[in-house]
Amino acid sequence: MSDDNKDLGDDLNDMLGDAKEGTKKAADKVSEKASELADDAKELAGEAKEKAAEFAEDAKETATEFVDNAKEAFNSASGDNKKVLAGVLGIILGWAGVHKFILGYNKEGFILLGIFLLSIPLTCVIIGAFTIYIPMIIGLVEGIIYLTKSDEEFYNTYQAGKKPWF
Repeated sequence: MSDDNKDLGDDLNDMLGDAKEGTKKAADKVSEKASELADDAKELAGEAKEKAAEFAEDAKETATEFVDNAKEAFNSASGDNKKVLAGVLGIILGWAGVHKFILGYNKEGFILLGIFLLSIPLTCVIIGAFTIYIPMIIGLVEGIIYLTKSDEEFYNTYQAGKKPWF
């Protein structure tokens, strides 16, 4: 029985050795695959970084082009564009004289804004309660006038003719 146990023990030792050797081979393969995956991940990360840099550069160029085009479009706005812009702003923000500033009438714009701002503290003396509506009404009326004029008439009157009021 002792020889059987010895043979059995030798067989177990051989099997254990084979298992260790197989485990070592499997661990080496796993380590090799992990190393390959890590290299692939580094490569992909580098590619992603390059793509992100390209995208950022393209976005920056597009934004610059957009801003340049917007500036050019605003500076070379035709009578129709300024007509609509001045008309809408006259109706909405006429009390601040914004429509006057759009058309280049800075003095008149400051007059409307000044009347409105002076009227705010004067509401304590009741006079401001009446004068605060003056720039609002002027802006509303001028905005409606701007929008109802034809493009040619608007251009000749307010841009070429420089008629500041109504």
